[in-house]
Amino acid sequence: MNKISVVVLLSIFLLLSCKNEPNSENNTPMEVDMSNNPLLAEWDTPFGVPPFDKIKSENYLPACREAMKIHNKEIDAIIYNKDEATFENTIETLEASGLLLNRIENTFFAVSSANTNDVLKETRKIISPELAAHRDDIILNTELFNRIKSVYSQRETIDLEAEELFLLEETYKKYVRAGVNLEEGKKDRLKAINKRLSELSTKFGDNLLDETNDFELYVSDKNDLGNMSVSLMASSAEEAKKRGRKSGWSFTLQRPSINPFLQTSTNREYREKLFQGYALRGDNDNEKDNKAIIKEMTSLRVEKANLLGYKSHANYVLSNSMSETPEAVYELMGKLWTSAINMAKKDREALAEMMRNEGVEGEFRGSDWRYYVEKIRAQRFNFNEDETRPYFEFTAVREGVFMLADKLFGLKFKPIDDAPKWHEDQQVFEVLEADGTHVGVIYMDFFTRESKRGGAWMNELRMQSNMDDFVTPIVTNNFNFPPPTKDTPSLLSFGEAQTLFHEFGHALHGLLSRVKYRSLSGTNVPRDFVEFPSQVMENWMSEPEVLALYAKHYKTGEVIPAEIIRKMNDANSFNEGFRTVEYMAAAYLDMNWHSLTKSTEKDVRSFEKEAMDKIGLISEIIPRYRSTYYAHIFSGGYSAGYYSYLWSEVLDADTFNEFKKTGDIFDPDLAKKYRAMLAAGGSKSGMDLYMDFLGRTPEIGPLLKKKGFN
Repeated sequence: MNKISVVVLLSIFLLLSCKNEPNSENNTPMEVDMSNNPLLAEWDTPFGVPPFDKIKSENYLPACREAMKIHNKEIDAIIYNKDEATFENTIETLEASGLLLNRIENTFFAVSSANTNDVLKETRKIISPELAAHRDDIILNTELFNRIKSVYSQRETIDLEAEELFLLEETYKKYVRAGVNLEEGKKDRLKAINKRLSELSTKFGDNLLDETNDFELYVSDKNDLGNMSVSLMASSAEEAKKRGRKSGWSFTLQRPSINPFLQTSTNREYREKLFQGYALRGDNDNEKDNKAIIKEMTSLRVEKANLLGYKSHANYVLSNSMSETPEAVYELMGKLWTSAINMAKKDREALAEMMRNEGVEGEFRGSDWRYYVEKIRAQRFNFNEDETRPYFEFTAVREGVFMLADKLFGLKFKPIDDAPKWHEDQQVFEVLEADGTHVGVIYMDFFTRESKRGGAWMNELRMQSNMDDFVTPIVTNNFNFPPPTKDTPSLLSFGEAQTLFHEFGHALHGLLSRVKYRSLSGTNVPRDFVEFPSQVMENWMSEPEVLALYAKHYKTGEVIPAEIIRKMNDANSFNEGFRTVEYMAAAYLDMNWHSLTKSTEKDVRSFEKEAMDKIGLISEIIPRYRSTYYAHIFSGGYSAGYYSYLWSEVLDADTFNEFKKTGDIFDPDLAKKYRAMLAAGGSKSGMDLYMDFLGRTPEIGPLLKKKGFN
């Protein structure tokens, strides 16, 4: 029996020993008979995946609460151990604690993000602040920290391997950064702030999901759709039927719906209505408005940073990143902003001129941008994105990432037909080495639906570890692709196909981890390193050699012609200014919010306007995420960290340039080194990982060349 089984069985024993303890304050209508809660039993499933077919939404709240009790008992056992603190009985035992809670949390937050319902939403509201308080009770516990500190003080005299020493140093640093050394009164305030931030973050995400789902642009005249593809018309017709329409087409604020409409619709006012619907989410002065939440969150984050001895929230966050300081982030962005905004202005003039030449009156505006980009691409490059969609059927693209993983690392993917799922659309695969050795499991959830939050992301349901026995990882990839209809499969745009490669890069980071400790495995790396393994995958996907492997017409099986590839790559080089400016404006907005040094609440609209005016953002482009729907920083983990995509772009361009220089984009020696870096997880600093990989620090030149900025 491996260690994970032992710990789970011990947890169940502890659960039974404490199940009769009075807990009147936690009684809720959602609590169920604990003896029948599948989250608290051993999971007799293929490779230990969660028993989604047995778990009910009502199971999560009571299971989480009982798992927290068990975790507290495990922490108490460390604190009250009469033996002198050692690495084994303190640091390693702390690392092994909370396993039951971890697996329940991972499962709950994965499901509640991808397939939520009213019970899960209510559970998230209740349990998020309770979990925040639970974590604070542990990480701010002085007695526990004294044992950690005792071991840390001996670090130069005790015999530890490199990963063990890194775990010790990171554990000590984590507790200090969290505020364990604060006096009790300040600790109490810190706990209150953390609890409130958790509540506000959950509310922000719920508001955003509701506002996104509530919007509909209904179109009854087919002429208003322009040259929209048959597959996208079919999916919007299906959406209209779902919303009770007898005919016509309905468009939503999900990217697979809004982007094609803005690209093709000839109805300028409809484009504006849809564009503004997207841009004003959370900013409509109604019960779903997020402005008050933002004001309170940003103020609390400054107060928390000040309590912990930092000038700003950004200073606090970045002190534990590759970039280290806000100044370094601003310096990096400054190297690209001027070139990007100038390129965007040049493109704007070309687009506005085309609109004027068509006899359209009025000012060129943001809702016109994508429409005229497509016209320019057709005129200059003889390219129409719809001619590529038949070559990017989602199953073919999935096979493309699998084939790339095989080419680079020798990995194989075998369907697990009997695996329990959280939604029928999921596909589940066992990941194998070339020799058949089990690597892990990946869940893939492809299509948009009202129960799923927007965007695309990766989860780790179970992190790799090897404290006693080797525990294999279980990861998920989640997307919002247009679902297939009765007559057409899900056909992706180039950008959507790129997203699949991106998220699969995160999955590989989790799957290929080979470290000892769970907290250092997979994607547990600095925020500005975590996007590197995902973004580098995007470089391969558009190479003709890779496209030839998977980009095949869904009807004929024809490989995408070289001429279409050439036109696509040429056309994709246009509008780079817009793409970079849209992203960087959001990164600047994030940094501005989190570089505040005083906990004074700011008016959201005026603050955002001042921030964008300061960098000279043109009115026709809005940040990729305006404040009121900026889930990355207000309901995700990217506060003072959205710049990390740009930081990681430096790394990924530099890395792929090294592959290109070998003359073989699958170069086996370089691929072996790259895999070794992924295998190391977060067992070293981000810069040390990169130095181990290429033997030098990253260079920005390849990124500037890639973007056409030099």
